[in-house]
Amino acid sequence: MKKYDKDTSAHAVVLQEFGRSKFDVVTGEDTRLIFEYHVKIKIFDNKGFDYGTIQIPVYHDTDNPDAYENVEEISGVTYYTDDKGAVKEIELENKKIYPVLENKRWSNYKFTMPGMRNGCVIEYKYKLISPYFDNLHPWHFQDYIPKIYSEYEVHVPAYWHYNFSLKGGLKLTKSSATFERDCYTAPGGSINGANGGASNANAVDCSLLVYGMSDIPAFLKEDFMTSSKNYLSAINSELIDYMSPYTMLRKNQTKEWKDIDLILKKSIYFGSQLKKTSLFKDRIVPVIAGMDNDLSKAKAVYLYIQKLFKWDGGDDFLSIDGLSNAITKHSGNAGEINMSLVVALNAAGLKAEPVLLSTRENGTINSLYPVINDFNYVIVNIDIAGQNYLLDATDPLLSFGMLPMRCLNGRGRIINPDGQSDWQDINPPQKQKTTRTLDFTLQPNGKLRGTFVRYSTGYDAYIKRIAIKKFNTIDEYTDDFNSKSPKIKVLKAEILNADTLDQPLIEKYDLEVDIADKLNGDRLAVNPFFWDRIDVNPFKLEDRSYPVDLGMPSDERLTFIIHLSDSYIVETPPQAIAIGMPNNGGKFITNYQQENNSLIFSHIIQLNNPTYRPDEYPYLKEFYNKIIQSEKGEIILKRK
Repeated sequence: MKKYDKDTSAHAVVLQEFGRSKFDVVTGEDTRLIFEYHVKIKIFDNKGFDYGTIQIPVYHDTDNPDAYENVEEISGVTYYTDDKGAVKEIELENKKIYPVLENKRWSNYKFTMPGMRNGCVIEYKYKLISPYFDNLHPWHFQDYIPKIYSEYEVHVPAYWHYNFSLKGGLKLTKSSATFERDCYTAPGGSINGANGGASNANAVDCSLLVYGMSDIPAFLKEDFMTSSKNYLSAINSELIDYMSPYTMLRKNQTKEWKDIDLILKKSIYFGSQLKKTSLFKDRIVPVIAGMDNDLSKAKAVYLYIQKLFKWDGGDDFLSIDGLSNAITKHSGNAGEINMSLVVALNAAGLKAEPVLLSTRENGTINSLYPVINDFNYVIVNIDIAGQNYLLDATDPLLSFGMLPMRCLNGRGRIINPDGQSDWQDINPPQKQKTTRTLDFTLQPNGKLRGTFVRYSTGYDAYIKRIAIKKFNTIDEYTDDFNSKSPKIKVLKAEILNADTLDQPLIEKYDLEVDIADKLNGDRLAVNPFFWDRIDVNPFKLEDRSYPVDLGMPSDERLTFIIHLSDSYIVETPPQAIAIGMPNNGGKFITNYQQENNSLIFSHIIQLNNPTYRPDEYPYLKEFYNKIIQSEKGEIILKRK
C-alpha cells in the first residue's frame, strides 16, 4: 500500500485494531481487570513515525502497593521490504521498554518500534492489569490518523453492572450483546443460578459486548477548541453496582455529588489541608497590616501567594506531600498553590473556597455521573461585598480576578467546607482587548514617520507581559521588535505598567517606516497592516461538528492616521465595511474620513461570544474571509 485511498493525505493508517477487557483471578484470590490491546499500523512516510513511539500510562497509589496497575507481555514487530523485495522483520527488544515515573500517581511504559522507515508496518500488543473495576478501560475508535477497522470486546461477569455509552459523531458498524457460559470463576461464592447449573459452583456467566467501527476518518483538530477527547468517537462506561465475589454483598457504586463532596472534605490530601490556617496566621499579619478594606486585603494576600510559590507545572487539585512541605520548598502544583491561597485568605478573615474544575486539555466534566477523577485542577472563589472573584495564583503575571486560558472550561464545583457544595460557571469578566493608534506623517522620501501606541488590557495584556518577560530587559524586547522587520526602524521606545497588573500595558514607539510602495513614479501604495495582519483564516473546514471555543470575547481596534503634504492627495481610499454576525455574535467595521490633509482610517473587530455553535461556523468563517480581504487592501496616494 503506497497510500490510503480514502485519505490520500494520511501519513499513516491503522489497518486493524483490537481491544479486550475481561475479569480474571490473577494471583491467589485477587480479581483483576485485564485489558488487552493489539494493533497494526501502516506508516507511509516519516511524518507518520510518531505512531511508532508508544506510551502506556499506568496508575499507582503511592499509599497502597496493592493498588498499582501493571503492564505485561509487551511485544512488537516492524515489517518492511528490503531492496530485493523480501519482507523482513525486526522484533522489539525487551531492554528497549522502560517505565518512566511522571508523578506520584502516574507512570508511562515507553518504547519506540525498531527499524522505522517509509512504507513499513508496525504491530504491537500488550496487557494492562488493573485493580480498578470502576474504571473499565475506555475505547477510542477515532484518532488523528484514519483507521480501516477498530473493535472492542468486553466480557462482564454477572457480578458487575455497567452502563456503556457511545461518544462522538460516528456510528458503529458492529454492535452485539450475547451471553457467555462460565466465563469467570469467582474466588469466593457464586450468584445463585447465575451459572445455569454448571458443574463449577463458582463459575458465573458473562455479558459479551462487541463494538466495531469501519472506515474511521482521521480527527481534524482545528484552532479554538477544547480537548479532542470531548469530540473523538469512543465507548465509555460507568460502573452502576456490583456484588463482591468475596462477601456476596451487593454495593451501589453510583455516587451522588454529595458523596463526592464528603470524600473530598475528609481527604487528608484536600479537606484536611484546607483546615491548616495556622500555617499562614502569623505570615499574613504583616501582609494586611493597616488595611480595613476586604478587597485590598484579598489583593495583598493574592500577591503574597504569587510571590511565595513557583508553580512546578503540575495540574492537580490535591497535595500529596502537604501544604507545609510546599511552603518550605516555595514550590508546588496548582492544588498546593491555590489551596494555600484559600487557607491564607481565610487566615486573613476572608471567606474563600476551593473550586474544582477540569482544564480545557483534560476535557469536560460529566455532571450527570459524579466521578472524582474528572477533576484535575483547583482555583479559588472569594465573595467580597456580594461580588465573586475567581483566582489562580500559579502565575505571577495574572492579575487579581483573571484566570489562565486552561481554566476556562465550562463549570467548576465549589467545595464548601461547612455547607452544601454547588456548581459555578467559570466565566470571569475578562476579555482580550487591544487598541492600536498609528499617527504618521508622510515624508518627502516616501517614508512614514510618527508614533505607534498600543494599549493592551485584560488577557491581551497578560499575553503581552509574558512576551516581555522572556527578555532580560525591556530594551532587549524592543530591540527584538525592531529586528523583526527591516522596513521598520525604532527611534524611541517606552513601555508602561509592565509590572502593574491591574493597569493597561502601554507600548509607545517612535518609528520610521518604509511601507510605501511606489507605483508609476507619481503614486504610493500604503497598507495600514504592515504587521499583525491576518493572512490565514483559522477556520478552514467545510463543516464543523463541534463548537468554536475562543475562551472569552475579544475587541481589537486600530486607528491609522497619515498626515499628507500639500503635494499628495488620496486617489483610492480604503473601503468602508460594516458586517455583523447573527445574534449579535460580532461585528467588523472599517471607516475612512479625511480632514484637511489628514487621512483617518479605523478598523474594529469584535467577537462578543466566548463560544460559537457549529451552525454558526459558516458565518464565522466568512467573517474572517472578509477581514483578510479587507486587510490586503491598499491606500493609493497620488502626487498632485
